Amino acid sequence: MIVTVVSMPEGGVTRTDVAEARERLATAGFLLVDVELTEEPQAVVPPVSHQFGLEAENLTWLGRVGEPARAEFLGDRAAFVVPVVKGSEVAQVHALVTERYLLTVHRGQAGLRESLIGQLRSEHPSDTVAALFLLLEEALATYRRSAVQDLLLVEDLEDEMFVGRRPDQIYRLAQLRRHSALLHRTLLPYLQVMDEMFTRRMMSRDLPEERQRLAQEFQRTATLVHTDIESLQDASRRAFSSYSTLVSGEQNAVINRLAIVSVIFLPLSFLTGFFGMNFTYLTDELESGAVFWLLAIGLQVVVVFVALYVLHRTRIWRRLRDEEGEGGADDR
Repeated sequence: MIVTVVSMPEGGVTRTDVAEARERLATAGFLLVDVELTEEPQAVVPPVSHQFGLEAENLTWLGRVGEPARAEFLGDRAAFVVPVVKGSEVAQVHALVTERYLLTVHRGQAGLRESLIGQLRSEHPSDTVAALFLLLEEALATYRRSAVQDLLLVEDLEDEMFVGRRPDQIYRLAQLRRHSALLHRTLLPYLQVMDEMFTRRMMSRDLPEERQRLAQEFQRTATLVHTDIESLQDASRRAFSSYSTLVSGEQNAVINRLAIVSVIFLPLSFLTGFFGMNFTYLTDELESGAVFWLLAIGLQVVVVFVALYVLHRTRIWRRLRDEEGEGGADDR
């Protein structure tokens, strides 16, 4: 367990142990205490809340793995389970805020300690609640950065598909689509509980105007982030549709070529079958070589020329010619 204490508003950072951090929580004011647990999912014994002297029974979940999204008031304090994007995964930061301190608990490097300390030093929040909103904004920023980065990747893949389609593109699109679903699935329950809490608290006349403003700014930012994730999902679906359209177009081109080949060889197959029949008129009357050449070869040539003329006069021939021209230009 790594415990970092930030004294505000001067912004001094101290790496300490649990005993000293617990003492400072009980005596000092306006602190940020960041607790980094090991990445192993085993439960902490005793619970983090007990180690820091927070003996409230309903805080035993603090630091526990797999907690659902949470945003609730507990008398003079509020507790949150905040999702944070960490690479291709989504981790959790547990936060407890009072009028004197902000306690954050996370596993591994999933927290926002460095970025939050930088924000605290530049923004100079007036109290711990303002510091909490900086934490919430930083968590949303991880979602926005991930969504925008994935959106650019999807657009690049879609452009590449129109230049040259490759099997690995569909695999990369599937990965981006799964990641967009992960972002949406983890962010939406969190936004729902936050909206419910803000709606309930904002109806209270005791809530200071500054905190109402902070809550409204958070809600606006959350709406924009949610819109970015939905745009990512739409873009990934559109890219899959474009890939399917390209595959269908290639299949149609192959079918058209087969149709042209069939038109050329179908009369030949008919004549082969016709002259292969063994009936009296064919064997008795059509015995000369001139008749054979006239019917077999002459009829075949006439049918081929008529078929080519018809194809040339229709859109199929021109479409195939254009496709061949575009394919040659792309190859160059």
